[in-house]
Amino acid sequence: MNALLTVLILLALLIFSAFKILREYERGVIFLLGKFWKVKGPGLIIVIPGIQKMMKVSLRTVVMDVPPQDIITRDNVTVKVNAVVYFRVIDPRRAIIDVEDYLYATSQLSQTTLRSILGQSQLDDLLSNREEINNHLQKVIDEQTEPWGIKVATVEVKHVDLPQEMQRAMAKQAEAERERRAKVINAQGEYEAAQRISDAADTIGAHPPALQLRFLQT
Repeated sequence: MNALLTVLILLALLIFSAFKILREYERGVIFLLGKFWKVKGPGLIIVIPGIQKMMKVSLRTVVMDVPPQDIITRDNVTVKVNAVVYFRVIDPRRAIIDVEDYLYATSQLSQTTLRSILGQSQLDDLLSNREEINNHLQKVIDEQTEPWGIKVATVEVKHVDLPQEMQRAMAKQAEAERERRAKVINAQGEYEAAQRISDAADTIGAHPPALQLRFLQT
């Protein structure tokens, strides 16, 4: 009797474990005796224990931070750059079968691509043409992850950290530029003031009675 009860309990647990619930944004890649069978979900699905195996995949957009990378630009300036990659799985089957760990693989690919592309860029491009570089990174990474069933939507370079000496040099250059502009503005103001005085002198010289009238008014 006890043995029968034990068997019934185990059977009930086995049946219960066969039922899986997948959320709206989840899919289950089902293997039958080790071979790919089909992709299921969302909702309630049945996975036969011992015969079938399910690997769950999320279809939501993944926001992945790319760790800071040391990069030597084309003009031999060493900078530290980090970025963020937005991607999602569009083919669960390929994401599971064609690559061992699609999250890790995408992270590693993003790092190497970041170093490769930014290493071919000038420092000025990194600082001023950020949107163009982001678009180039997105295109390259997306092309390489497409065989894994992954769609890269956006890549954004977040920070470009310059060496301290470079930051000081740029700060001095910016200060010098501000001083130059201030001198130009002052010189322009002095020129305009002198021009007004000259115009007034010409007017008075051309009309002496106007000077006498002005003198009498004061």
